[in-house]
Amino acid sequence: MHLAVSGNIGSGKTTLTEKLAKHYGWKAEFEAVDDNPYLPDFYEDMKRWAFHLQVYFLNSRFNQIKTIQESKTPTIQDRTIYEDAYIFAANLYKSKLLSERDYYNYRSLFDSMISHVKAPDLLIYLKADIPKLVGQIEKRGRSYETAMRIDYLKNLNSHYEDWISNYKEGKLLIIDVNELDFVERPEDFSFIVDKVHREIFGLFA
Repeated sequence: MHLAVSGNIGSGKTTLTEKLAKHYGWKAEFEAVDDNPYLPDFYEDMKRWAFHLQVYFLNSRFNQIKTIQESKTPTIQDRTIYEDAYIFAANLYKSKLLSERDYYNYRSLFDSMISHVKAPDLLIYLKADIPKLVGQIEKRGRSYETAMRIDYLKNLNSHYEDWISNYKEGKLLIIDVNELDFVERPEDFSFIVDKVHREIFGLFA
């Protein structure tokens, strides 16, 4: 069983991945954010570091998926390889922060990798509006994220909506988290677990 949690920066992916893994007793695979040597530089100068950042994330995610696919342990993954290409790289290219040459080089690499990737059994998309995202980002207080612009988050949200509306790789569960607080309110987490449980086991919890 391979579940993946997707969503914009600040939507709660990492926290939900952690909580679901603990709830089910499954393994969690997290995004290489704290270990990414390009992230602080990227938020300071996006144009200069965009290609380096995206290639690092792509390689990290591909290796993670290989581990998941070779493992017999049920796993919940924080963000998917699809988001790297269809959301983040596409947004950087559209925003002219990634040159055409670099973008097509990146997409060629992604296309080579994706033929070896199996989609998750269930993709959970956390749908969140800008005020929710900003509030969550401020709450966690990562210093390098303070330079992030609102229009960057808006553009990412737009790419997410397009991607999710056309997602056909596998089973999809959309959860609107705007009014939820699954950290502070146990009933909100139970609400999510019920939805996930129904999808993966075909049962009413």
